Amino acid sequence: MSVRDRTRLSCWAGLLALLLALFAVPQSASAASLTQVTGFGSNPGNLSMYTYVPDNLPSGAPVVVALHGCTQSASDYYSHSGWPKYADAYGFALVFPQTSSANNANSCFNWYQSGDYTRGQGEALSIKQMVDYATTQYASNRARVYVTGLSAGGAMTSVMLADYPDVFAGGSIDSGIPVGCATDLSSGLTCEYNPVSKTPQQWGDLVRSASGGWSGPWPRVAVWQGSGDSTVNPANATESRDQWTNVWGIGQTPSSTTTLTGGTTQAVYNDADGNPAVETFTVAGMAHGLAVNPGSGADQCGTTGTYYLNYICSSYYTAKFWGLDGSSGGTGSLPAPSGLKVTGTTDTSASLSWNAVSGAASYDVYRGGTKTGSTASTSYTDTGLASGTGYSYTVAAVDASGRAGAASAAVSATTTGFQPQCFRANNYNQVASGRAHQSGGYTYANGSDQNMGLYNTFTTHTLEETSTGYYVIADSGCPA
Repeated sequence: MSVRDRTRLSCWAGLLALLLALFAVPQSASAASLTQVTGFGSNPGNLSMYTYVPDNLPSGAPVVVALHGCTQSASDYYSHSGWPKYADAYGFALVFPQTSSANNANSCFNWYQSGDYTRGQGEALSIKQMVDYATTQYASNRARVYVTGLSAGGAMTSVMLADYPDVFAGGSIDSGIPVGCATDLSSGLTCEYNPVSKTPQQWGDLVRSASGGWSGPWPRVAVWQGSGDSTVNPANATESRDQWTNVWGIGQTPSSTTTLTGGTTQAVYNDADGNPAVETFTVAGMAHGLAVNPGSGADQCGTTGTYYLNYICSSYYTAKFWGLDGSSGGTGSLPAPSGLKVTGTTDTSASLSWNAVSGAASYDVYRGGTKTGSTASTSYTDTGLASGTGYSYTVAAVDASGRAGAASAAVSATTTGFQPQCFRANNYNQVASGRAHQSGGYTYANGSDQNMGLYNTFTTHTLEETSTGYYVIADSGCPA
């Protein structure tokens, strides 16, 4: 072969290696993204629907509806609010309704127009249709649907909670306004800057009237407000608290208060069973906006921007309040499911079943004490497990408010297949442990008969058991 031929061959080999390297680049860990959905219903409110659905979201997962503020979009809320982080971490679908300047000059939700805030009409119905579409499309848990929103989106959150308490298990009103405060643009502006003063009973009656006679259970409601807000008067948060504590039939004196990061004061108002029904979060000095706290910590989220202010991750604390993190925001009263048993295993999965619990809206499944999934049925298959490995499971019933009751007795499941193991020792101990044998002064791995060198205590090897009783030398690295 000539020098020229060798040079050409070398170039082609280098190019081939480069191409192989390019094609070997791993793909992103998550393919989920903000996606527009069309054809979700008759859409009388002329809204757009966007969703974020984590990869491999199981059936029976919750749904969170997130409503942007004026001059914003679904993309803004998706990018800044921090909700996608917790959708991935806790396992729930996100729905981002979006309005436009065709509906409102400032792209605000029309929370003050009767044609849009009345149950079964306009924007309220469009958002309800999005929920119906999402829960069907993703086989979601209809008893665990929640709504949150900022500013006009917060006011629209109040509307949705009042109009559809049969749909939403909880809500979070961020820098928003109580439902029933306004009936047109003029009164809407009054509510923003000079809130209407009503008694808790009067505020509560507005919810009861909007709901069409609903008698409960009522949504659990969080209220977020910055004390330095000059766009939505902070007194609105007090009126929202009065509204929802009255709906729950509880007083306006908090059961407890806690100081959180970012100068935030959390006040908790418990129901008759001692579980949080309403919570308020007052952020000292914060102007108009949604509280975020960029960072990688579990309680940090979001990015700063116009109306996204660096104080505290409101989405994290709201998710905890709703029980989306598995804490259930308080201990429910439902009894532990009985009859939990393993109905089958494969190399990578374990199937469970149990007896139904009266009053349960869904069930949380725990593997080794950590929540691994939720289901509306009395069976569950846990996937992605290691072969030949034992696991422990418990199950808890979850009520309509998202509170998990007592956990069941634990059961154990062992997946089928063989789990490779590695052992590092000197040749003498490898033989003594039954992983190798010696002959003629030399040591050989059982099964593969690979020569491991002299039979003594000075020569050391790592052996991998790739199947029962079959060992290979794995000194360069053990994939198990």
